[in-house]
Amino acid sequence: MALAEELAALDAIAQAELVRRGEIRPMELMEAAIARAERVNPALNAIVTPLYDRARAAARGELPDGPFRGVPFLLKDLVASYAGVRMTSGSAFLRDYVPDHDSELVSRFRRAGLVVFGKTNTPEFGILPTTEPQLFGPCRNPWNVRHSTGGSSGGSAAMVAAGVVPMAHANDGGGSIRIPASCCGVFGMKPTRARNPLGPDIGDIMGGLVAEHGVTRSVRDSAALLDAVSGPGVGDPYFAPPRNRPFLDEVGADPGRLRIAFTTVAPSGAKIHPECLAAVHDAAKLCQNLGHSVEEAAPQIPGERMVDAFLTVWRAGTANAVESMALLTGRQPTAELFEPLTWALYELGRQVSAPSYLLAQTVLQAISRQIAGFMLRYDVWLTPTLADPPLPLGSFDPAPGNPLAGFERAVQFVPFTPLANLSGQPAMSVPLYWSADGLPIGAHFIGRFGDEATLFRLAGQLEAARPWQKRKPPIFAGEPAVR
Repeated sequence: MALAEELAALDAIAQAELVRRGEIRPMELMEAAIARAERVNPALNAIVTPLYDRARAAARGELPDGPFRGVPFLLKDLVASYAGVRMTSGSAFLRDYVPDHDSELVSRFRRAGLVVFGKTNTPEFGILPTTEPQLFGPCRNPWNVRHSTGGSSGGSAAMVAAGVVPMAHANDGGGSIRIPASCCGVFGMKPTRARNPLGPDIGDIMGGLVAEHGVTRSVRDSAALLDAVSGPGVGDPYFAPPRNRPFLDEVGADPGRLRIAFTTVAPSGAKIHPECLAAVHDAAKLCQNLGHSVEEAAPQIPGERMVDAFLTVWRAGTANAVESMALLTGRQPTAELFEPLTWALYELGRQVSAPSYLLAQTVLQAISRQIAGFMLRYDVWLTPTLADPPLPLGSFDPAPGNPLAGFERAVQFVPFTPLANLSGQPAMSVPLYWSADGLPIGAHFIGRFGDEATLFRLAGQLEAARPWQKRKPPIFAGEPAVR
């Protein structure tokens, strides 16, 4: 256990370096990670499909000589196909679905030397910003198990925060990397649209809302992971602008004097919790102390029109997801096979006409241009990641007679993160602040389209100024995660 806890404090680059120098074998890394998972997962319910024996066999074999050779890794149970392993998407409808191939991203993870030893909890089809699927039950926050991990990459973020792995796969269609990163106190970068591939099964999702990457404890791991797996796949409909140099080289590089705008006013008019407001002001002050030019400013975004358009696309996307899975499995979708919210969105999505869907995309593209024009004057835009600190479990449950109640609450909870999905811009949640109750609150930074480099340079500077890895949840040290 001492070795397992010692390794838990290392990021993925450091673990891989131990393997490269011959100071530890991949099998030892894997056994230590499995030991940590077995200790904390009963309390957190983050790993829903353990693959321990398969991972042990891989760790004993010949691994690709990639930058993360031998490092234990977890896949989110959504979008990431892993041949021979069930992919439920958090849904009872898919509890027995087993893909026969790897998605391109998973192939790249494996070529990088990562060893997958489990799949992590996610809400049904990744719809909600909390990880509480009926199929597997709630995933619990390592900082306090009565609270949500956020979603939809909550299982991955919980395992990273709890020290089981240094990084894990995550994806983001409205904030699903950044929301759990904020709730769990880890680093979450959503890359530029199409920076990472979705093939071979998918070209894009909902007109490009969804981006693939991961959650990490260190900034350099996020950059190195993006270096290892980014770039277009065969037949991709479009791809992100090429990087100028490796993203890892940006971490620790001088960002110069950045022009940073900040706002605490949500375009939708959602009310922001005082501690989330304080987190933004704290981050703005920190950036100013680091020598950046910081001022309060925001683009003029038609909030109601944006929300309506985004939800139109989201409803249609849910209907598409259900019908795609029905086609793939040959099963007939019926209400009892889905959660009430998913079925309600499915029925609403089937009513979205083609002209309505295209009009919604036109609205979102117009708003994207407004944001891009605003970013001509600023290098980075700082906002709250979320409108509230991590909420108690059950906050997004359906109400009697209203299956959409949780979704309506979600719209209020995440008024900022979808901005970067609709525009395609890179954005990150950085763990710089904790509430009076000891719960993490992220600061949200949006960069220009294609410019992850500036965000990584800034994130590296923030990490050096306020090293969050020194803060660990109680369960990291083996204590109960309840206050």
